[in-house]
Amino acid sequence: MMTRLYLRPQVERPSRKRRDSFGMLDGLEEDRSRLTQLTPSSSSSSLTLIKTNGQLYTYPDGKTGMATCEMCGMVGVRDAFYSKTKRFCSVSCSRSYSSNSKKASILARLQGKPPTKKAKVLQKQPLMTKLAAYAQHQANQQSGVKKSVTVEVFDWGRYLGDGDVMGAPVNCFKHVAMGKSWSDISEGVRVEVPNTDSSLPMKVYWIAGIVKLALLRYEGFDSDSTRDFWLNLCVPDIHPVGWCAAGGKPLVPPQTILHRFNNWKTFLIKRLTGSKTLPPDFSSKVRSSMQVPFKKQMRVEVVDKTHLCRTRVALVEQVIGGRLRLVYEECEDGTDDFWCHMYSPLIHSIGWSRSIGHRFKRSDVSKKLGGLMDAPGQLFAKVKEVDQSGHWFEDGMKLEAIDPLNLSAICVATVRKVLADGYLMIGIDGSEAADGSDWFCYHSTSPSIFPSGFCEINSIELTPPRGYTNLPFRWFEYLKETKSVAAPVNLFNKDVPNHGFRPGMKLEAVDLMEPRLVCVATVTRIVHRLLRIHFDGWEDEYDQWVDCESPDLYPVGWCQLTGYQLQPPAVNAGSRDLQSAASKQRKKSQQYKGQKKSKSQKTEKFIH
Repeated sequence: MMTRLYLRPQVERPSRKRRDSFGMLDGLEEDRSRLTQLTPSSSSSSLTLIKTNGQLYTYPDGKTGMATCEMCGMVGVRDAFYSKTKRFCSVSCSRSYSSNSKKASILARLQGKPPTKKAKVLQKQPLMTKLAAYAQHQANQQSGVKKSVTVEVFDWGRYLGDGDVMGAPVNCFKHVAMGKSWSDISEGVRVEVPNTDSSLPMKVYWIAGIVKLALLRYEGFDSDSTRDFWLNLCVPDIHPVGWCAAGGKPLVPPQTILHRFNNWKTFLIKRLTGSKTLPPDFSSKVRSSMQVPFKKQMRVEVVDKTHLCRTRVALVEQVIGGRLRLVYEECEDGTDDFWCHMYSPLIHSIGWSRSIGHRFKRSDVSKKLGGLMDAPGQLFAKVKEVDQSGHWFEDGMKLEAIDPLNLSAICVATVRKVLADGYLMIGIDGSEAADGSDWFCYHSTSPSIFPSGFCEINSIELTPPRGYTNLPFRWFEYLKETKSVAAPVNLFNKDVPNHGFRPGMKLEAVDLMEPRLVCVATVTRIVHRLLRIHFDGWEDEYDQWVDCESPDLYPVGWCQLTGYQLQPPAVNAGSRDLQSAASKQRKKSQQYKGQKKSKSQKTEKFIH
């Protein structure tokens, strides 16, 4: 629930000092100079006061005329509060008060009182303190296993600029941190952030409004976008309005616009009345959404990257933001690994292969060694239950499918084996190994398989079987030549969610042909629920077809939040990018590229 600010100016008495809800205090002295100076507090508080243009900045002390909401902790003008007792800032807070068990702890924290035992739980550590330490620990572990090129932190703000380019909304990604709670964030929401336009020798803050996604503008710049800046809204330097007041942090206008107003307090009251800010528990929501149920050394079944048709047992070696680094159980040195998201359709609970009749490579390693445990079944992504008793897929039926070895291509394919629970083994026509080692498993509801004719209807180039000469390819003739039938259209998944993606939106996407890499990418085309993902700076042949609900897509800023390394666009000519681009090019050159697929190339990683 968004917190709304209720602020209105009151008649000031020149003979008395008054503190407001912004942490600003009208001084006893009238000093209108443009110089900013440190001034010791004349009150009983030991907090340092900063004097700027005749105004002192500190925290509110509960003087008459001010009130604190007992639900959300917001400080504001008492007369604007709800109810006769003026205990709440809104009707919503009044109604929520009785059912909120944390009200006393939250209130104590925001008022600056000594925390209760429960409140200490909320104050253990700032959100990103633990996240940053954890991410650094994970990064150190990874660097010890694999050598990779060090790349500077990618600056999304500079890359997006102030043009029409925009990142995909966070609520498009239900599987990421805050993906289901982003309704708290919208254009116009006010927050307190560090003021980088200040000559003071200490850290100060100012209020900014959200322009779009994570593009912010300091209050006072109005329509001037030249000083807009990018800031991840989940980092520790983002706070709801009132945070500075509650914590005694200095609130100082940017130096560039300091001359525009003589009384910034009046300006803020007028500007913020009726506006919205973050809920007080926003950082707690972020912290909660960052929790991952998978733990190190848990055992799972995952696709065998050298033989697509089977699975193997692997151990969870590393967890970063829901992404798992899995090491195959037989590997002793930890180098035979595989990256995927915890909701990937490629990983399953132990025993899954046997239950549906899927091929499985047995391991001689006992799970009893080293205290290993099987990952609980409820941690894995659930698939839709289907009824296979009636008219269903049959061996030999034809369809169209995304090639897992060339994710830019949708190919003519065949159902090779029908498994239990709605799973199918699929083979790409004209490119199959004689022993079926390159068959791959898709669920019948998978958004990666389509009925015959899907590409033609949607103006997508269909890749015909390798060596097929009767071109242009026509399904009617092909079915007649192969004496086969097309899988019925009604057996395919036709659900198209309101995903929110639009062509041109920026995001961070996994390169599924090298799944340890998360890259800067763009949505270039949308066909129902299917997204064409282009990796910025790379040729179109490396594009990938991905479902709109794929766990391998992330919003702008996800890597920064989780501590994962983001690969910048390859087009940057700077020396810092050349080595990374060359490394990726070498890996890409080994990938399957359409008609040139050979049997040896089929042993490359199965990533989709």
